Amino acid sequence: MGYQEHQQRARNERNEALLCAVLTVSDTRTPADDASGMAICAALTQSGHDVVRYEVVRDEPTEIVALVRSLASTGCKLIITNGGTGITRRDSTIEAIESLLEKRLPGFGELFRMLSYAEIGSGAMLSRACAGTYQGTLIFCLPGSTDAVRLALEQLIMPELSHLVWETVRQ
Repeated sequence: MGYQEHQQRARNERNEALLCAVLTVSDTRTPADDASGMAICAALTQSGHDVVRYEVVRDEPTEIVALVRSLASTGCKLIITNGGTGITRRDSTIEAIESLLEKRLPGFGELFRMLSYAEIGSGAMLSRACAGTYQGTLIFCLPGSTDAVRLALEQLIMPELSHLVWETVRQ
């Protein structure tokens, strides 16, 4: 079966609302000033999905891992994080999430950086955005910038979401 057929079958078979979680990883943001987290929540709900958890979590690997494990165990099918993907000493989202991933989607990070490069230039190399699966849950780790979040959602995640979910549940 070709790519187009996969996408069509995914749309036909997996068009129900997904249980989703949005995690903003930050030591300084709060729900009141978290434009990126709110943009993710809005995009998911506007597409008919259920955001069952939104939280600002400190950039502490053990807290991130515990929260992701808990969400996956309760049937959450999509977790999108934002923040903590850079290279500062406190940026630990990638290390925390990659320790859990069973399957990685390296193409997501590569495409994200390529698209970012077209918008911001060589600074795109600073992003360590990544994606993969953990216990049947899709996980995307995005930078904290609202522009970066919109780029990832509009050009990569949302157009492919039903296909990605279908691939995680089919035999």
